[in-house]
Amino acid sequence: MTTLPLITLRPVVPADAEFLYRVYASTRYDELAPAGWPPERVESFLRMQFRTQDAHYREHFGRAAFDVIVCDDEPVGRFYVDRRADEIRVVDIALLPAFRGLGVGTRLLTGLLAEAAAANKPVRVHVEANNPAQRLYRRLGFVWTGTTGVYDLLERLPG
Repeated sequence: MTTLPLITLRPVVPADAEFLYRVYASTRYDELAPAGWPPERVESFLRMQFRTQDAHYREHFGRAAFDVIVCDDEPVGRFYVDRRADEIRVVDIALLPAFRGLGVGTRLLTGLLAEAAAANKPVRVHVEANNPAQRLYRRLGFVWTGTTGVYDLLERLPG
């Protein structure tokens, strides 16, 4: 029997910047591989994209909880959640590759769904159409409600 790791969240602090960049970059490497760019160009591009994404999140989701996911005292990902009056929005959830597929995301999202049910709010998330996380969201009862650019809007109603 495998023991599940202790999963906790802690607020992002400025010292987390390099770790958060590594998490972000780990989600983009495969997408950029076909470009054939030299490593330094990939690095430069990903750092610029990371800064742009972070600025966007902070501008448009300023009241969100920006948390580091910690498993057994080791930072393993990020979980950004905006709790609004009419919904709970998953702004971003991402894990380092070694921690994907182990149930960490499922446990975090299941807890968030319970919180939403208690508050009688839907949970919504934008996910790229080709993102493997689509399977997780579908398994948890999220349904497609629309498309914005390359992102599908998925929703799970309370209850």
